Formats: sequence, C-alpha cells, structure tokens
Amino acid sequence: MSTDNQTTPIEDGEADAESNAEIDAAELQALRERVEELEESLAEADLGDDQKKMTIVATQGSFDMAYPPLILASTAAAFGWEVVVFHTFWGLDILHEEKSKDLKLSAVGNPNMPVPNAVAALPGMDTMATKMMQKKIDDNGTATIEELIDLSLESGVDLQACQMTIELMDYDEDDFYDGVTTGVGAATALQHMAESDIQLLV
Repeated sequence: MSTDNQTTPIEDGEADAESNAEIDAAELQALRERVEELEESLAEADLGDDQKKMTIVATQGSFDMAYPPLILASTAAAFGWEVVVFHTFWGLDILHEEKSKDLKLSAVGNPNMPVPNAVAALPGMDTMATKMMQKKIDDNGTATIEELIDLSLESGVDLQACQMTIELMDYDEDDFYDGVTTGVGAATALQHMAESDIQLLV
C-alpha cells in the first residue's frame, strides 16, 4: 500500500498550530486597531463635553442693542465656547445687510439720554442721538456692527435668523450677511437653549 500522500498526525498538528497562530495574530492586530479607534473617539467625546455652550436670543434691533449680543457672542467664541445667537422680530434687522447700516438709537424713554422725554420725542432726535453714539464709537475705536458680525462669523458663532420673522417681515434670505443661518424655527432655538450652559435674552 502506497503512503506517498499521507501525512502523519504530528504534521497535521503542526499545520493546525501554524494556522491558529496566523489567525490569532490577525485578530490581535484588528483588536489593537479597534482599541485605538475607541480611545480616539473617547478623547474627542471628553473634549466636546468640556466645551461650554451659550445661546443668546436677540429680540431688539435698535443701534445700541445690536452691540450686546454680538460682543458677548464673539468674546465667548474667542474663549472656545460654542455660541448660537437666535435673532427674532426686530433683532432680525441686525443681520439684514442693508437695515443693519441704518439702525437708530431711540432717545425716548432712555434714562441715559441727557434730555427729557418731551424733547427726545421731537422729530430728528433719534437721528441726532444715533450720530452722537456713532461718533463716540469712532472716537473710541470700537468695532462697527458690520465688523462685529464678520468677527462673530469668523470665530464660528452661529448667527441664526428666525424663519417666522423672515416671512413676517417679508424679507428674502439673500438680504442677510453671507454666513448667516436662515430657516431656523423656535423649536430649534429652544433645543439649543436646553443644551446650553448659558442662555441670554437680549
């Protein structure tokens, strides 16, 4: 009887051992790669958890009230915070490319104006008060509204325009500065507020 093609039990055992060793090495390498992926994901998750979030709701569109949300937002972004500014009703004019250049400071009812309300209500007083404030801003070297919008967008601030107000005011999405997020509703704004560490109504 011929035995040319027969293998001994010892040879079979050695072949199985080599096969198992190759499988174990491949599985071990795959396991190591998976562990590295999980460690990277965990590191990114930990970094995200440490990032503070702030949501500002801007409702007023007067010249003086355009500054607080933009200054707070750009400053928080400089600290590495995730910032959303939701502009609704008259606050929407801050993001409107044309209207933002013609915002007025109201002289009536302003306790810091050096004139009584009876005088402040006279025609042209709002324009005069606005020009006085603009001069102070220029003399002080303070950024303009347009510059603050650009700074905020460059810093990663999400400047949002309320969709309901866009429709109410009959604005077009192209009317706003490039980079402004349109089509945002109240439900989305509330979700941002719920997830934020700080919520402000301006």
